[in-house]
Amino acid sequence: MANLKEIRVRISSVVSTKQITSAMKMVSAAKLKKAQDSIIQLRPYAQKLNEILKNISSSLDSADDNIYGKERQVKNVLIVLITSNRGMCGAFNSNAIKTALNAANTSYESQLKQGRLNFVCIGKKGNDFLRIKRYPILQSYNEILDKPTFDKVIPVASEIMQLFVSAQYDKVILVYNKFKNAAVQQLVEEQFLPVPKQEKDDKDKGMKSDYIFEPSKEFIMKELIPKSLKVEFFKAILDSYASEHGARMTAMHKATDNATEMIKQLTLNYNKARQAAITGEILEIVGGAEALKG
Repeated sequence: MANLKEIRVRISSVVSTKQITSAMKMVSAAKLKKAQDSIIQLRPYAQKLNEILKNISSSLDSADDNIYGKERQVKNVLIVLITSNRGMCGAFNSNAIKTALNAANTSYESQLKQGRLNFVCIGKKGNDFLRIKRYPILQSYNEILDKPTFDKVIPVASEIMQLFVSAQYDKVILVYNKFKNAAVQQLVEEQFLPVPKQEKDDKDKGMKSDYIFEPSKEFIMKELIPKSLKVEFFKAILDSYASEHGARMTAMHKATDNATEMIKQLTLNYNKARQAAITGEILEIVGGAEALKG
């Protein structure tokens, strides 16, 4: 059994760690509230915008007007990996990285071997891992996660959209954690570009669009599709940002509970060791007294 001094030092160390994890939990809880409010407020807007686009695009005579929906032979692939700038958030980053690498090594294995697959990293953790493993990184944008705003995200989304329009990449994939609640994050691997075709369901097929457009439907599509894509990209950033704080809050909560349990066990071990030491000293005294009597 460890001596008393070693146990006291370890108890002191665990107490300090518990204070740190508890403080980090409270900070993440405060940040989570703001991030959660942001993503919850954005989702209805993004959903309604997609519905409008679906109704308009279904009534267009030609799909050529949608430059962001043109499907080409997939020769070059771009994977946008969204992680975080900081750690201590459980498996949040590692799960996203594994999903992105799994897509690269399975679905787009030939493009990866031919050097036709690149990553765009949003988040320092994903960027650092891919650099260490020598995966091709086209660009990294870590600063936008410090305080994500729509104005910060627009240039990044526009640059990625331009890479597709100029045919430098034939498909763009987003990999991120979708926020469900503080304890649950859902990994998402979705096609960002080309815009997936919206198929009408049976209910929609029986409906005829009878709208008067001003200006033309084509002009509206040219304006709305880029905006919709930027909103969708921003939504992915906010989802990941809220998921990060939820994962960190949960991880720090578990770490605090583990530290509390460890302190209890160490305190019990300390009391046992101290009792053993006291008992040993008493036996020595009694043995010495008996020796003097003899």
